[in-house]
Amino acid sequence: MIETILAAEGAPEGAAVFFPAGYDILWSLVVFVVIALFFGIFAIPRFRKILDERAERIEGGIQHAEAAQAEAAAALDEYKKQLADARAEAARIREAARVEGTEILNELKVQAQAEADRITATAHTQIEAERQAAVASLRAEVGSLAIDLASGVIGESLNDDAKAAAVVDRFLAELEADENAKAGN
Repeated sequence: MIETILAAEGAPEGAAVFFPAGYDILWSLVVFVVIALFFGIFAIPRFRKILDERAERIEGGIQHAEAAQAEAAAALDEYKKQLADARAEAARIREAARVEGTEILNELKVQAQAEADRITATAHTQIEAERQAAVASLRAEVGSLAIDLASGVIGESLNDDAKAAAVVDRFLAELEADENAKAGN
């Protein structure tokens, strides 16, 4: 049935079926040229301009990113340098504090030793003064006891100060001689 309809309209047969008519080719060619001129004159330059602007922005962004990266690397290097300087400064301060602490400790030890020596010297002086006072008090006590004892042994009173002093001195000298003899042996 389709064949009869096509034959009635005067449709081409065989390979001519695949080729359009001449007027279709002409009008298709005119429309193609008009569209090609429109794209060639208006659309393509506009797309090219947009693409060039976009490429420039991308290149500018890349350059800006590279500059920012270089700046960040410089800042990182500066930070590392400052950190190394701060660590060196901290080490120097710790060392100075340690040396100063050692010096203060040594000064305190010297002051403590000087104070101990002063206290020891004062104690020795005080002990010597108390010993001298005890010896003097003991001599006076021993002297009066010796006079009383000698008075009882001799049977006469030794109230004469000169005699009493001579007896006491002789008695103490004998005691010291006995002490020295015992210490020497």
